[in-house]
Amino acid sequence: MPTRIPCTALALLLATSLAWSQPEYYPDRNEWQTLPADELGFDPQALENAVEWAREQAQVEPSDLYGVIYNAFAPNEPDFRILGPVRDRAGDSGMIIRNGYIAAQWGDVDRADMTFSVAKSYLSTMAAIALADGDIRDLDDRVQHYVQDGNFDDSHNSQITWRHLLNQTSDWSGTLWDTPDWADRPVGDDPEQWPYREKHTPGTHYKYNDVRVNMLAYALLQTMRTPLPVVLRDRIMDPIGASSTWRWTGYENSWVTLDGQRMQSVSGGGHFGGGMFISTADHARFGLLFQRRGNWNGEQLIPADWIDTMTEPTPVQPNYGFMWWLNGEGSIEAAPESAYWASGFGGNYIYVDEENDLVIVMRWIPRLNEMVTRVINAIQ
Repeated sequence: MPTRIPCTALALLLATSLAWSQPEYYPDRNEWQTLPADELGFDPQALENAVEWAREQAQVEPSDLYGVIYNAFAPNEPDFRILGPVRDRAGDSGMIIRNGYIAAQWGDVDRADMTFSVAKSYLSTMAAIALADGDIRDLDDRVQHYVQDGNFDDSHNSQITWRHLLNQTSDWSGTLWDTPDWADRPVGDDPEQWPYREKHTPGTHYKYNDVRVNMLAYALLQTMRTPLPVVLRDRIMDPIGASSTWRWTGYENSWVTLDGQRMQSVSGGGHFGGGMFISTADHARFGLLFQRRGNWNGEQLIPADWIDTMTEPTPVQPNYGFMWWLNGEGSIEAAPESAYWASGFGGNYIYVDEENDLVIVMRWIPRLNEMVTRVINAIQ
């Protein structure tokens, strides 16, 4: 006997089918359309509850991020200094995007805030462009073949490849912008032994380290010979219709001269100040570009196979790819294995989920797992 579908369920099914049958939507530069949650396949009340829950978790005090950064790192890192600009944080904000449309948003989504290590995911995108353009021939090339100023010359650092820098297994040893590698989250209880840390063969040991991330930014600048913010603007942010309010900075002492021009080498986070200052809405466009596998309205801004490459698990840290966190081991149980996200200090996230056609951006809400679970459970 055929199954009968209640009229209300049938109406919802038809409405959802119509929504998903629409052509892929890409927001214009000055306008981003919102659709009712039920047209995007959500239970409206469940989605509203998820947003309310997220806002209850927000942490926006103290607003003085200079003090927050200093208090977080100075007690454990020798000679810690804030070398780049810092901006106070204001209220929380967020966006939930499905099928390209806004399903929900809250707070001031146009305010450019510090975003800390989410900047690392923008930085790894510069490597994608360098590879596509032929500036980098192969990710397994040794960086010494591209940067010949002494930073990769000794027997240890000469083994480092672009892949090692991208997945934070380089174990690069040295000092960059007056900060030694070992001073970033030093290992061990004896400060006198910190400068004599054990060295690991590149590729065999993972360590989250902002000095080495900044070395990647410096190496890319040396190789591409154009300021990375300019590359990001011209190749990514302008084509996806981002605002003109975002800024990507380095430190007061991270200036170099290339081809007779003074350029600043940017940082991959806000650990020492600086980094990416950007709005929630611009984050959401960036996330949508990745959710659409590098394609924006018919233009392939990032090679589609880069998405597969950057989400390959690092052998010694399977939850990490090329400066994106991965869900391969089920860190977020409700999310598909293919989901990945950018993550920054203080609760800054861009979550990308191709399987559910979903992008979630959160600012100053440090509970991604629970929020993603609530949003996915709100899908009808």
